[in-house]
Amino acid sequence: MKREVVIDPVTRIEGHSKITIQLDDHGSVTDAHFHVTQFRGFERFTQGRPVHEMPSITARICGICPVSHLTASAKAVDDIMAVAPSPTGADLRRVTNLGQIVQSNALSFFHLSSPDLLFGFDADPAVRNIVGLAREHPEFAKDGVALRKWGQQIIELVAGKRIHPSGIVPGGMATPLAEETRDWILSGVPEAIAIVERALTWYKTEMIRWEEEAATFGNFRSAFMALVDRQGNVDHYDGWLRVVDADGKILADRVDPHHFNDYIGEASEPWSFLKSPYWKPMGYPDGIYRVGPLARVNVCDQMGTPRADEELQKFRWRVGRVANSSFHYHYARLIDTLYAVEKIEQLLRGPDICSKQTRSRAEINRLEGIGVSEAPRGTLMHHYKVDENGIVQWANLIIATGHNNMAMNQSVLQVARHYVKGDTLDESMLNRVEAVIRCYDPCLSCSTHALGQMALDIQLLAPDGTILSQLKR
Repeated sequence: MKREVVIDPVTRIEGHSKITIQLDDHGSVTDAHFHVTQFRGFERFTQGRPVHEMPSITARICGICPVSHLTASAKAVDDIMAVAPSPTGADLRRVTNLGQIVQSNALSFFHLSSPDLLFGFDADPAVRNIVGLAREHPEFAKDGVALRKWGQQIIELVAGKRIHPSGIVPGGMATPLAEETRDWILSGVPEAIAIVERALTWYKTEMIRWEEEAATFGNFRSAFMALVDRQGNVDHYDGWLRVVDADGKILADRVDPHHFNDYIGEASEPWSFLKSPYWKPMGYPDGIYRVGPLARVNVCDQMGTPRADEELQKFRWRVGRVANSSFHYHYARLIDTLYAVEKIEQLLRGPDICSKQTRSRAEINRLEGIGVSEAPRGTLMHHYKVDENGIVQWANLIIATGHNNMAMNQSVLQVARHYVKGDTLDESMLNRVEAVIRCYDPCLSCSTHALGQMALDIQLLAPDGTILSQLKR
C-alpha cells in the first residue's frame, strides 16, 4: 500500500515548514516536497503606505535578518528618489550588513547545524541538540555565542538597535559613526577572526567523516547566482549579478540588478506558500539555481580579502572550482563569515568612515525603484512602484530562501531516495532529510507570498477535535 511520511515540523531552522515523502508499494521513495506552511503578506499590506516607511516596515519581515531587508529596501527607495548615499553612508550600510552576515552565519553554523556535525547524524536526538552541544562541547558553543554577539553589537552600535535597527534610512544612514565606537568594534576583530579560523580548522580536519552526506545532500547540477564587484570579487552590498553553471561557465555577467526581471521568473505551486523563482533563459522548472554562501564562493573570482582568499583557494582545491553539493554550504558559510570580518575591518579603517556626511536627501523623482543586496542566505530583491506622492502601489520581494526553493525540493527528494526505506524507518533517516534543508539555512519568515491561486484548507473544529465544517480550495 502506498504511504506518506510527514516530518512536521522541520527542526532547527528559522520558521515553520514540513516535509512529505511519498512511498510506493515496496517502500521506495517516489516523490518528496518541502512545504512552507506560513504566509506573510507584506507585499500586499504595504500598498498605500508612504514609500519612505518601507525600510522600517519590511525589516519586520524577519527578526533574524532585519538588516538584509532594511538594506535592500533603502536601496529601492534611493532609486525612487534618484539619489545616491554619500560614500560614508554607503560604507556604514555595508558594515551593518556585514555584521548581519556574521551574526546570522554564526547562528546557522554553530547552533543549528553543528549538533549534526559534532555528534553525527545518527546520534541520539536527546543529545544531538543545542543543550547537548553546550554540555559536551562548551568551547565550541561559547565561540558561536561570542561571534554572534559581536555581529549583533555591530548592528546595534552602527544602526541603533540589534533587532529592527532604525539607522539605515533612505539616502544613507541616520547618524554618523563615533570614533570610539569604531575603535571598540575594531578591538573585537582579532578574536572574531580567531573564532572563525578555529571553526575552519576543525571543519577541514573532520570533512572525511561526512563524505557520504557530501555526495548525496543536494549534489546535483544547477546554476549559481550572486553579486560581484568590478574585479569579480564578492560584494554583499552592491555590484552586478553574475550567474554561472555547474561547470563554472558564465551564463550572465555584469547584469545590472535593475534588470533582474529580464532574467528571473516566479512560479507558484499549490503545496507551498513559497514562490519558486527560476532562470528565465532555461524556463520552468529547468531553470534551477542556488544563492547564498555556496553561490558566492562559486560565482566569484576571489573573495577580496587576504585570509578569505586563502581559504577560498583551499576550498576549491578540496571540492573543485564549482562545488555542486549543497552540503558544502557549511564550509562556504565559514569562508563567507571570515570575509565579512575582514571586510568590516577594512571599511572601519577607511579615512572617512567617521565623516558627518552620512545621508543624501531628495523627493520622489521616479515612480519605480529596485534594491538588491546579499543577505546571509543569498541575493535579496525589493521592487516597488509608487504614485506621484510616493505612496506604494505595488511591491514584490524575491528573497534568498525563495531563490533556493526548487533546489531545496530537489535536495529533499535526493536525500530521501538515498536514505529512506519504508520498511525500516528510523529517526536518523528522517534527520538527514531535515539536515539537507539546514544546509541552506532557510529563513521562512521571509517567505512573503506566492503567485496565483494558493491552496487553502480551513477547518472548524469542535472541542474534541471533530471537524464541524471544512472549506477547501
